[in-house]
Amino acid sequence: MSAHGAPIVLLADGPSLLAGPRDFWAYIEEALASGTGGTGGVYYPLGGAVANVLSKNLPNVQATAEVTGGSVDNLKLIGAGKSELGFTMADAALDALKGEDKFKSGKVPLQALLVVYPNRMHVVTVEGTGIETMADLKGKRVSTGSPGGATEVMAFRVIEAAGLDKDKDMKRERLGVAESVNAIKDRKIDVFFWVGGIPTAAVTDLAATPGVKMKLVDHGDLAEKMNTKYGKLYSPSKIKAGSYPGYDKDNSITEVWNLIVTGDKMSNDDAYAIVKTLVEKKADIVAVHKEAESFSLDNQMQDRSPVPFHPGALKYFKEKGVKG
Repeated sequence: MSAHGAPIVLLADGPSLLAGPRDFWAYIEEALASGTGGTGGVYYPLGGAVANVLSKNLPNVQATAEVTGGSVDNLKLIGAGKSELGFTMADAALDALKGEDKFKSGKVPLQALLVVYPNRMHVVTVEGTGIETMADLKGKRVSTGSPGGATEVMAFRVIEAAGLDKDKDMKRERLGVAESVNAIKDRKIDVFFWVGGIPTAAVTDLAATPGVKMKLVDHGDLAEKMNTKYGKLYSPSKIKAGSYPGYDKDNSITEVWNLIVTGDKMSNDDAYAIVKTLVEKKADIVAVHKEAESFSLDNQMQDRSPVPFHPGALKYFKEKGVKG
């Protein structure tokens, strides 16, 4: 099964979220691991928790979870007017705002509601593939993420920064994280890219598989080169030892922030109500996944989002003494 991504979609009539009955659809990332019944990504549990919190705390709002292809698809749904809210990675959001890369058919007007948590790039292989460094990906079977997801966007940039050609230097597959884990277990691929929160369920599954020694490839030194070309989007970071079963050393990586964004139609009152609810009911979301610890006012800085904050979000931040 593939990893999918997540807008939160508001399907409704009327001038205000709080004015009358609404259906609030949270489209979120889901990656079902074949044979295990588990979810592969982080957006899925987080998106479900967000939907529950909004349903419980905003009058006349009913939120449920649905599936999409990823950040790119989420942003295109917003652009088409089929979605009012979406989870996205910052790099994909900037492309949409500028009408670049996968958005050459048209710019998507966007406003940020919340900087949520950092997505960490995993470059995952297993013992026996001969892969120790990024240079070793040359000639290998590589999955760069599912179509419609932002893993692919960032994977291409990591590969480019490493001095490799994604089309000429490797045999490339386009698999989601759960599919990638199954493929690497079956020795159908040698390495895969996945950008997500920690822990990601499918990667935990691989690390815990008997007879498999998972390895993560260092690449944090490539962040500067990526930023030189694409703007200040990426930071060097670490996947700490112990983040996955049996993984006993720090992994040097690149990371990018996740955002919850909307288009240019949401009222200031709606944006204010959504942001206030998600920040103040954070504990309910953290109970589902610890990455929601990052749903904090400390992270609401414009330099973490290439998308300007919605005026309704800024109003809430100002009340709380945060500049945004």
